[in-house]
Amino acid sequence: MSIPRQAHDAPDPQQKLDPDEVSQALPIRLTADDSDEPFDVIDALTLTRFTNGEQPFARTVRLDRVKPEATLVPPDGRLLRGVREDTRRSQLVAGDGWTLRAIRWHSGGGEVTVTAESEELADQVLERAVAGAAAEEKVPSDTVEMGFWYHSSRRGAYRTTRPIAAANWADIRRNYARGVSGALDSLMTLTAETVTGRLLLLHGPPGTGKTTALRSLARAWRDWCQVDCVLDPDKLFGEPSYLMDLVIGDDSDDGRWRLLLLEDCDELVRGEAKYATGQALSRLLNLTDGLLGQGRNVMVGITTNEDLQQLHPAVVRAGRCLAQVEVGPFGADEAQEWLGGEATAPADGATLADLFALRSGRRPVELRREPEPAGGFYL
Repeated sequence: MSIPRQAHDAPDPQQKLDPDEVSQALPIRLTADDSDEPFDVIDALTLTRFTNGEQPFARTVRLDRVKPEATLVPPDGRLLRGVREDTRRSQLVAGDGWTLRAIRWHSGGGEVTVTAESEELADQVLERAVAGAAAEEKVPSDTVEMGFWYHSSRRGAYRTTRPIAAANWADIRRNYARGVSGALDSLMTLTAETVTGRLLLLHGPPGTGKTTALRSLARAWRDWCQVDCVLDPDKLFGEPSYLMDLVIGDDSDDGRWRLLLLEDCDELVRGEAKYATGQALSRLLNLTDGLLGQGRNVMVGITTNEDLQQLHPAVVRAGRCLAQVEVGPFGADEAQEWLGGEATAPADGATLADLFALRSGRRPVELRREPEPAGGFYL
């Protein structure tokens, strides 16, 4: 739909909008069919008074965790609609000059949207709705708070958090070959003042412990760096708006560093990536040491199963990487040392996954013949 542009004086923000005038300029038509759900109806009704100008001011807040007893609704609100299903519930509530939609997700988070006749009223209603609702969960020492980013057609760029089990590096160091553990030792002791690059690259065959090492790294860095996992990296570097939302943020992090994890990004960083993914590789490189990354304390961590020689030269050039760590299998002697007397190591060495399989009574050759798991979070 296009609306002819006309010259107008700058609007007075204090002038109250005429609903009839607004509805004529922006007519409202709501339709529903059998593909719609009750949640869709509540979403549409939430926007009605905002669209027609009766309540031209809107505010939205998202909470990662909400106390079970919190209603997210002011006490004086009138319930207009309510929907509940297994994974979420939604309420449409109205008051004098305002309308509120409150959503609770099964994950424990929530979202509140308020439309009102004035900015002050919108702020007041929202403040009353969420007062004391946020749950402050204490994170156990053996876990780390990790963010997860994804892009949806309805919400756009969205981040949620949850605690992830993360072992202390000293407790799992023996699960890596000596050359690998030495390189990871240096990474674990980095601080915000000693960061010298923006790209962290962990490469090696499946089952060698790349993701486990990254979880331990998140724990070692948690005082100065927030670690976020991007669930759809192909979309992140394929859609500039998604990338800008994630990187620019809201400037509320007080200079805290962020590490964005991209798991199993073989297509993005291999030698022919420039031709296969178009601008995606260029945007990745621009984030690490180009204009996009300037002024932002953002690092990118990538895991790949590709050999270092197969990676794009622009990715591994000197000065770009904070670290390039090949997380490879154990040699025969080190594998036997890891196993002790519980099993016999293969003559050609073994991955960490192989060693755990051997220790539990399975042979590595049987493990390797199974299909590799799709996606990350593999040992």
